Amino acid sequence: MAREKIKIKKIDNITARQVTFSKRRRGLLKKAQELAVLCDADVALIIFSATGKLFEFASSSMQEMLEKYKNHSKYNLLDQAIKQHSLDFQLVERDEVRLCEEEINNKDQELRQLRGQDLQGLTIYELENLEALLQGGLNRVLRTKDEKLGSEISSLQEKVVMMISNGKQPEAMPLDLDNLINIHEEHGQSSESVTTNNVYSCNSGPPTEDDCSDTSLKLGKLKETNV
Repeated sequence: MAREKIKIKKIDNITARQVTFSKRRRGLLKKAQELAVLCDADVALIIFSATGKLFEFASSSMQEMLEKYKNHSKYNLLDQAIKQHSLDFQLVERDEVRLCEEEINNKDQELRQLRGQDLQGLTIYELENLEALLQGGLNRVLRTKDEKLGSEISSLQEKVVMMISNGKQPEAMPLDLDNLINIHEEHGQSSESVTTNNVYSCNSGPPTEDDCSDTSLKLGKLKETNV
């Protein structure tokens, strides 16, 4: 007849519970010792009875086994913390990459719209904002171009005045000056005002009547020669 399987639950009878504890404790200690001998394993077993009595077994020093367990537990906790930190970092990095990709796509879309592409889905308000943005950029380009032209004209005029004052005859310089003045006049600024301002700045004050007439005469002759 097969032995009835004992249900694993707390034994209510105190005497039966103590007898079962004593039998199974001896069997557990015996199995721990056999495991240490047969498998050359470090085994430590600690048992507290219901009354608080201590029973223990260690294949080597119990203190060394406990220290080894503590160090191993610390290592496991540290390893788990590192893994968790690495996982968090990967999640953050993934989010940053996603945000960067979205920003790149948005900037690429804005650039195509500035080039006049992909305008079908834009509203009137968005098109007006795009038009204002383009107009502002065009105005800045024209203003910068005008400033550079004025600066080059001033530099060439100063060189012409200096060469004339030194008694030298400029050859190719006036041609460049005329071209720059014509381009500058197309932007709405008179070459005569530029010439007057630059002559004033060169001499740090208004020229005398003789110097002014002499310089104007020489510039006029140079311009007629080049024409």
